[in-house]
Amino acid sequence: MAKLCEIDTADIPGGRGQLRLLQRNDEFSIRIAGKPGELMNTRLHGSEDALAELACARVREHENVRVLVGGLGMGFTLAAALATLGAEAEVVVAELVPGVVEWNRGPLGAAAGYPIRDSRCHILVEDVADVMARSEAGFDAIMLDVDNGPEGLTQRDNDRLYSARGLESIQRALRPDGVLAVWSAGMDPGFSERLKRAGLCVEEHMVRAHRPGKGARHTIWLAW
Repeated sequence: MAKLCEIDTADIPGGRGQLRLLQRNDEFSIRIAGKPGELMNTRLHGSEDALAELACARVREHENVRVLVGGLGMGFTLAAALATLGAEAEVVVAELVPGVVEWNRGPLGAAAGYPIRDSRCHILVEDVADVMARSEAGFDAIMLDVDNGPEGLTQRDNDRLYSARGLESIQRALRPDGVLAVWSAGMDPGFSERLKRAGLCVEEHMVRAHRPGKGARHTIWLAW
């Protein structure tokens, strides 16, 4: 089998490292320079799809539905949100790394069907926390796929999304009857309790990285 070969790199703003884009035929992988393993792969996106499907199914009947995706990644969560929502929906994507947006405009975007070309999609190259902070009652659903989940394994700054104060900001950014969906590489009982202490109803969903029913088990929280 051919090796995955690096085809580009992208700096993470704030001097917080570098992302690597690798390719093998029609397969792409994103990794963090200097760290083992990979962040994501175009062959394993079942849980990224589920993040959007679970959240958007709860709000797609809302009037003038508007949702926020934190983290563009390889575009699969965005694509699933667009597929689940209607023609009048608006999907805002906040992506911190400009290079990731450019990768999705190029060959990588084909894997998810180039969802950023959809007229319902609006890309913001900035921190999702900043978008939420200025968007009081702005979204019917907020979907967070930032880092590896609530533990913030890659960037400590991501902890501010999942702390008690971060959850307060998220709740202010949600509309009445809105829903928060959070992706995680693993289980985190402490985060479930944090959501409940914030006064939210919580569901935990175990989903597989690859469909149907294959690959690593990932966790998605729904909270409202």
